Amino acid sequence: MTDDADDIAERKMQFLFALRSRGVTDKRVLTAMEKIDRGAFVRGHFATRAYEDMPLPITCGQTISQPSVVGLMTQALRVTPRDKVLEVGTGSGYQAAILSQLARRVYTVDRHKALVTDASAIFQALDLTNITALTADGSFGLPEQAPFDRILVTAAAEDPPGPLLAQLKIGGIMVVPVGQSDAVQSLIRVTRSETGFDYDELRPVRFVPLLEGLGRD
Repeated sequence: MTDDADDIAERKMQFLFALRSRGVTDKRVLTAMEKIDRGAFVRGHFATRAYEDMPLPITCGQTISQPSVVGLMTQALRVTPRDKVLEVGTGSGYQAAILSQLARRVYTVDRHKALVTDASAIFQALDLTNITALTADGSFGLPEQAPFDRILVTAAAEDPPGPLLAQLKIGGIMVVPVGQSDAVQSLIRVTRSETGFDYDELRPVRFVPLLEGLGRD
């Protein structure tokens, strides 16, 4: 290998070690995160930092989430190979790509058309054929494809959005950041039962807000 290849291999090894040390222990999730190269989703000035455990800016004023948070959210979702998953907030496409390794089908929506276009191109290049990416107002979910076994929201809402709760199957799980401000947010796991919804508070997080409507791009 060249020195550059050695360096990338070393950074990838450190990347996986950092995930484990921050609580990502599910073997299927770790395998998915080892297979999906975060470097494919980070462009421009920040490409050299793709394997660091930190959020990075992307276009449209959005971010690609910190890898350990992606891992912990994915782990909390408890995805099975037969699941149909909805992701709200495509962003770079990295989270959807991870989910594609774990689920039967992934639908991902974003209010910014430019992000959906860029992510779709990466999915195609990586031959991730079980992802459908759409430009849509994610706060309303994707009713035409509902119900979903799993729903993952990658932007913070004041409360778990009602339309998304309604699109969750009985026995389904939704993971969503909830908070009144961008400074105080908690990651919540919602499980739908025959009689209602059960809520588990998992950890503090910081995400961009979940906004209604489509972006201007």
